[in-house]
Amino acid sequence: MRARGAENGLEDVRGAPPVADAARGNWVDRYAPVSWRPYLRLARMDRPIGTWLLLFPCWWSVTLAEVSIGNPYPDPWMLFLFAVGALVMRGAGCAYNDYIDRDYDARVARTANRPIPSGQVTPEAALAFVVALSLIGFLVLIWFNLFTILLGITSLALVAIYPFMKRFTYWPQVVLGLAFNWGALMGWAAVRGSLDWAPVLLYAGSVLWTIGYDTIYAHQDTEDDLMLGLKSTALTFGSDTPFWVGSFYVGALLLWIAAGFLAGTHLVFFFGVALVGLQMAWQVSTLDIKDGNNCLRRFLANRDVGVAIFLALVADTLISWWAGLS
Repeated sequence: MRARGAENGLEDVRGAPPVADAARGNWVDRYAPVSWRPYLRLARMDRPIGTWLLLFPCWWSVTLAEVSIGNPYPDPWMLFLFAVGALVMRGAGCAYNDYIDRDYDARVARTANRPIPSGQVTPEAALAFVVALSLIGFLVLIWFNLFTILLGITSLALVAIYPFMKRFTYWPQVVLGLAFNWGALMGWAAVRGSLDWAPVLLYAGSVLWTIGYDTIYAHQDTEDDLMLGLKSTALTFGSDTPFWVGSFYVGALLLWIAAGFLAGTHLVFFFGVALVGLQMAWQVSTLDIKDGNNCLRRFLANRDVGVAIFLALVADTLISWWAGLS
């Protein structure tokens, strides 16, 4: 099977086609120095959706914590630290995942053009890249309080085991959700120095959200996964996927509402969650699991979920602050 990038004739000057699900004309392919491109692709810098999905639970949690203490807006410095951390740790996680999966990726059309299986980056260089990005992430982490530092370090166990899960369980998306949404705990901890039920519920809801959207994403690879003997929730749910994804999304919405209630949010937050519910309903009602492009578009639409929840929480901080002045 040929990768889509090669079929589209999109090759850089080294003859290496872009990976299949990168947007045509993305900034890496257009502007990055040629020698950097394999590493930027390894870190998924040409596909920023994963960074957004990792970052938003962090920003939600920071802002929810600010609502709970009546501050007028989330700390910009803290938002910046989480943004840098999400960028480099998502890159490190993707590079590590590609290192572990390099033999499988070489046999799948959608992933055959990734830097390691295509020979653009050696496995040893990929591991060195993981270490370098992880060190940057650690330098970001030490700006936070001790509790948050320790909390962040504990997430590494989940990150380490995730790439192996699809070899052993049909529910690897659960482990991905647990690892990918750790920021929903860390944001609150960074602001308050401890945890409470509100961030725990925010985290639980975000885990369900991830299981839902990654199940949609996994439907792009069901044929290849069957051929390779790999497992996923997409294979488990099959034609019942819309029901299951819808159920996970409903659970996420209810848990986010409960988190907001415990943190003292106002009507604007609940209105934002309601709008998100409509967007999720669109995803489920129009999902065609047999159409890879359809699945990819609905997966990418989850960035809108992140934006809507974050903006609703920011608006809520202003209302909380104003109410405190009244």
